[in-house]
Amino acid sequence: MRVLFLLFISFVAIFADANKTENNLDKNLTNLDLAQTKEANITKNIIENLQKDLKNINETIKDNIWLTQYQNHLSYQKLIKERNELEKQLKNIKNKDKRETILDDIKIYDEQILLLSEFESMPFSRLLETKDIPEYKKISTPFTILSGLSYIKQLNSEKDEYKSKLNQIVTLVEKLKEKNDILMTINSYIPNDENTTKSLSELNFTITEFKSAKSLGKTTYDVYGKRIDDRINLVRSDIKIQLKRAFSIAGWIIFILLLSFIFKFIVKKSIKDNERSYMANKFINFLNFTLIILILIFAYIDNVSYLVTVLGFASAGLAIAMKDMFMSMLGWGVIMIGGTFRVGDRIKARKANGEIYVGDIIDISLLRMTIYEDVTMTTRETRRAGRIIFVPNNYIFTELISNYTHSGMKTVWDGIDILLTFDSNYKKATYIVKNIARQYSKGYTDIAKKQMNKLRTQYSIKSPSVEPRIFHFFEPYGILISIWYMTDSYATLGLRSTISGEILEAFEKEDDIKIAYPTQTLLFRKEDLLENKKEMIKKALNEELKNKELSDKG
Repeated sequence: MRVLFLLFISFVAIFADANKTENNLDKNLTNLDLAQTKEANITKNIIENLQKDLKNINETIKDNIWLTQYQNHLSYQKLIKERNELEKQLKNIKNKDKRETILDDIKIYDEQILLLSEFESMPFSRLLETKDIPEYKKISTPFTILSGLSYIKQLNSEKDEYKSKLNQIVTLVEKLKEKNDILMTINSYIPNDENTTKSLSELNFTITEFKSAKSLGKTTYDVYGKRIDDRINLVRSDIKIQLKRAFSIAGWIIFILLLSFIFKFIVKKSIKDNERSYMANKFINFLNFTLIILILIFAYIDNVSYLVTVLGFASAGLAIAMKDMFMSMLGWGVIMIGGTFRVGDRIKARKANGEIYVGDIIDISLLRMTIYEDVTMTTRETRRAGRIIFVPNNYIFTELISNYTHSGMKTVWDGIDILLTFDSNYKKATYIVKNIARQYSKGYTDIAKKQMNKLRTQYSIKSPSVEPRIFHFFEPYGILISIWYMTDSYATLGLRSTISGEILEAFEKEDDIKIAYPTQTLLFRKEDLLENKKEMIKKALNEELKNKELSDKG
């Protein structure tokens, strides 16, 4: 009994241990499943994150021009391959409908291949090509410096454009390497995934292609950049030369302007006559202009002897074709050197057709004199004044030009003619006229004496008399008294008007002095007078009868 009890106790203990072991085993299996599930979830999350990273990389590089070109090239190759397969199928197909379907597909492939034909050869050939360096027009003057700077800017822009394309392929290769690392990580989690393995294989080939293109692009950029840098250095060298030349020319021009300023200051201090000062300043300005033009010509003309030869032939032709212009230039030289005419002089110019212009010189240029037409005896007849008249300088050689104020002269002779009847006391009239003329022209007579004495040092003038002069002449209707006197060169009409009025008033006071003018005497016969008287009486009677009849009717 005791033995049985011990056996029962042992069996219970063994059963309890077995049950406990089974429970422990189940528990371990459950824990293992949980760990595996957890690990699978972690792997799934990692792969999902990696897939997101791949998607982000693809989104980043989808617009890359290098990748686009490469994909177009792959598409072209794929279309060629598929078309070739269709052609192989076509050889083995006898059914007419199927053949037509395949032929239609081949036409579609041909159209697509034609669109992508530019990607047949190397996929990156167009991107690796460099633009031709623009033609360089040598900078020969300071005025073309801006074009040179623009040319440098254009070259730098093209260089930066190529560098930008090169930077894109560098960025693309880096992104593709990141993509490759991600795919390798995915492959480590999913070793036997065919898609991942295929993608890795294609990506490695793509990376190799792009690395080769990057290397070629870098070499091309180095060569292209060196050519551009050499051209830029050449342009900068030319710009530097022109800047030095420009500063040199500017220095000479400033020096000439300073000299002209000094000469003008000397002229202002030494020449008191405004007209002479004006002409001197004008000559200095012309000399400045000529010197500056010569400096510019000799600074920028490489072959001066060739220029002189060309100018010689050109001058000969121009001298014939533009004779008047060259004569005017020569006339200007004569005027400036000889001093025949000055600004402010009053002159009278006569044209070949007889037209006369009187006015004051207001300017003397290289080709013409400009005069302002004043009110004078000439304009009194034409009733035109105040015009600006341009007289070519060549007129001093071909036409008559009178100078009323040459060499400082301020007076001219003027005269008045008075016609008296034959029965007038002409001696008394002569005395009156001479006294009036002497009285009103005395100031101008004194001025004229001084000026004539100065002229005798330059010209052969013998015993010049400037006192009023009076002359008598027989005319058909009476005796003419002609009085001549000195007057202001610029105001002849004013003094003439004053003297004429005084003479008229003086003659009105004298009974034995009568001014002659054309008259007519009418002589009638006695019979004609009586006949006219009868006619007048008859007309008067008729008028009276008519008036009476009208009054009776009323």
